[in-house]
Amino acid sequence: MKSITISGSQRESVGKVSTKALRNAGKVPCVLYGGDKPLHFSADETSFKKLVYTANVYTAMIEIDGAKYHAILQDIQFHPVSDKILHMDFYQLFDDKLVTMDIPVRLVGSSPGVINGGSLSFAKRKLSVRALPADLPDFINADISKLKIGNKVIVSELADDKFSILHPENTVVVQVRTARAAIEEEEEGEGEEGEAGEEGTTEAGEEAAAE
Repeated sequence: MKSITISGSQRESVGKVSTKALRNAGKVPCVLYGGDKPLHFSADETSFKKLVYTANVYTAMIEIDGAKYHAILQDIQFHPVSDKILHMDFYQLFDDKLVTMDIPVRLVGSSPGVINGGSLSFAKRKLSVRALPADLPDFINADISKLKIGNKVIVSELADDKFSILHPENTVVVQVRTARAAIEEEEEGEGEEGEAGEEGTTEAGEEAAAE
């Protein structure tokens, strides 16, 4: 998985006054968990843009006073009005310890069912995955090139030896449903045929009566 480098500075004070001062200076107060003890640090808000405002998922290489920590974003708090980042929590990664992360699902191919008028329902755009840091994928590919109307891809079809997907095996990830427009057209077609059939029967009856 790709990583983004974030340069920060250790926080000497973690009180409300110092936290407010950091935010006023355009910095974000953060905490790194997972080590011997929590590590409080801060970094420029702009350095988190690629990590936060993206559909992709990245790990973070946090550099603090010359030391480097491999981590993942665990929690983030936004201001309710301005949407500015108020606080971030990270979890330190270790090469030999499993970690859980939400990984985006990427659709591959074109569905013949959609081409024929079906509706694509993308139910699980991210899947919770557990793996060693080195085995975390950037995406989980779901092949939809064989999906006809009524077909679906479930979690068991996306299994991989390098990671575990933490959802029931029968969880639907993506499926092709009959589009409402196609159902209405089919129903209208059946109604027209029925009316034509009734007219034909009436005409035949009238001719027989005349004879």
